[in-house]
Amino acid sequence: MAVILEEKKIRAIVKESVKEAMDAQMIKLGAFLIPHMSAKEQKNIVKLYKWPSRKASRSYQVEL
Repeated sequence: MAVILEEKKIRAIVKESVKEAMDAQMIKLGAFLIPHMSAKEQKNIVKLYKWPSRKASRSYQVEL
């Protein structure tokens, strides 16, 4: 009985550790995949498209 409880505890600890490690790796991967943008490029984008408006948008759902 005690062996089963220890096994469950070990499994839970390992599962949590693996989850934390995977989360950390996914964050690193996400940061790696985001393209770098220079300040010049950002200024050009702002000049072309302006800053996004802060107005609330509405969405409508239509059933066909």
